[in-house]
Amino acid sequence: MIERTFAMVKPEAVQRGLIGKIISRFEDKCFKLLALKVINVSQKQAEKLYEVHKGKPFYDSLISYVQSGPVVAMVLERDNAVEMVRKMIGETDPLEADSGTIRGDFGNSIDHNVIHAADSLENAERELKIFFIPEEIIKKTS
Repeated sequence: MIERTFAMVKPEAVQRGLIGKIISRFEDKCFKLLALKVINVSQKQAEKLYEVHKGKPFYDSLISYVQSGPVVAMVLERDNAVEMVRKMIGETDPLEADSGTIRGDFGNSIDHNVIHAADSLENAERELKIFFIPEEIIKKTS
């Protein structure tokens, strides 16, 4: 089933010049980029993105980290997009992520793991609406 999902290259990956390498991995797996932009995440966007973690000890550091520099927000599409992206990015902690995954190859720590991706179709739709208006997302690719 064709799905859309949300992914975001985090600040340290942008600073390290990993944007092209990360996007290439998605393109190599036949993902279509429906939207892509470099932004500074606002306080409101950060809070909405990580609202599921509100009240947890690491919540404040998540918020400040995602605002520490520019990010690359993107909407990706393909068959089983959510599951495929999750497999490609690997475990949250790069020390536990397999070699060959984005976090396994590029992540430095659980706090600096280079990429965020939606973990369900519902969260994908919720998260992409935080960063994109409908007119910014390509409707049909061919």
